Amino acid sequence: MEQNSKTRFSNRVADYVAYRPGYPREIVGFLENEYGLRKGDLIADIGSGTGISSELFLKRGYRVTGVEPNREMRGKSTELLGGDPGFTAVDGTAENTGLADGSVDAIIAGQAFHWFDRDRARREFTRILKPGGIVALIWNERLTASEFEKEYDELIIRHATDYVKVDHRNIDLEKIKVFFDPATVELKVFPNHQDFGFNGLEGRLLSSSYIPARSDAGYEAMSADLRTLFDRYQENGVIRINYDTKVFAGKWR
Repeated sequence: MEQNSKTRFSNRVADYVAYRPGYPREIVGFLENEYGLRKGDLIADIGSGTGISSELFLKRGYRVTGVEPNREMRGKSTELLGGDPGFTAVDGTAENTGLADGSVDAIIAGQAFHWFDRDRARREFTRILKPGGIVALIWNERLTASEFEKEYDELIIRHATDYVKVDHRNIDLEKIKVFFDPATVELKVFPNHQDFGFNGLEGRLLSSSYIPARSDAGYEAMSADLRTLFDRYQENGVIRINYDTKVFAGKWR
């Protein structure tokens, strides 16, 4: 992980917790049925952030070690999930987790793989996974099908700092196949969505690291544009954001 990726969410923790989408619970069943994940297995959640992906597995009886370099996000995950005896959070990165050799049954990475140094992360995954361990890379990919979704994406591009550079959609199946090689990787897609009033929609936008924060110079103009967009497309005070939740999964070497 480059240094900027370790700190860029520090001032967005509250919005991240409140407004980022969760992941469909069907993901766990998919990994159990297709790859033999078993309750009680130890999962390393790499780039675990505030614990959104960790919580999905904790609720199904798994043990999870969240590996997160950002102090504020890691602290929030401990605050939210620390009451579960199956959860621990450690200061580490995809390239240097600090976990023991052959110590985990599976690795997940929710909304994080695009920040990794892929060559170094590949070596680290190989080191910490048990033989035949499972890897699942997960993203909520916001759709741009409806007129609102298209204009919302245009608003982000207009007001963002480095959205095009850091957009996870820059990571495609071919790049992920190279990461898994010589293992085989499978793509499974699940539908997902969020419904928001204006405050929620703004909070969702502000949870992204490439968007001006409330204290930044560009915030007022961005918020005004968002209000105009919301008023144009809301129905009964609500806007829906649709996602494809993509899971790239496979048995490791």
